[in-house]
Amino acid sequence: MRCTCRIIVAALVAVGLAELSPSALAQSPPATPQAAPAPVGLKADITRSIEDAEKKLIALAEKFPQEKYAWHPEGARTTAEVFMHVASGNYAYAGGMGATRPEGTAGDVLSKITDKAQVIDALKKSFAHIKSAVANSDPDKAIKFRGRESAIREVLINAATHCHEHMGQLIAYARVNGIVPPWSEEAARAPAKN
Repeated sequence: MRCTCRIIVAALVAVGLAELSPSALAQSPPATPQAAPAPVGLKADITRSIEDAEKKLIALAEKFPQEKYAWHPEGARTTAEVFMHVASGNYAYAGGMGATRPEGTAGDVLSKITDKAQVIDALKKSFAHIKSAVANSDPDKAIKFRGRESAIREVLINAATHCHEHMGQLIAYARVNGIVPPWSEEAARAPAKN
């Protein structure tokens, strides 16, 4: 009986190994890659906040006419400079999360961009970069931030806050110039709910 069991086990192992042979593996269909799970927790919250600012800032950039890109209150940045300050900040905060700043995105380079199409393109690229940095960050990683001990979560919060701070500034720029933010126009057109 023992001999029979050994033969059966040996046969099963041989069949199993044959199934795993290189020729059998080569004929197997490739495994379907699983999509990365959606971020949760703080990273998801920060991403949503950044995406809200992104949508509105790009809508404002598209709404401003080219001639208003040079407008500014006395002693303040021009419209184009504010948009590019947001883009530069996105790259800087991404760097604080450990992402490498792409060549040609230094603040002094971005601050010189005044053409509407180039401003919009630079904004879009900076938002893609910051969102990627958020997705790949470790919020609990200890770092030095603004000269003190902190964690990357503080950089995440500051990144989102920075976008919204300057969105408020650009809303004021728009209103002073008679430009209604697109989302305000949409709300005004929507039927009233009782």
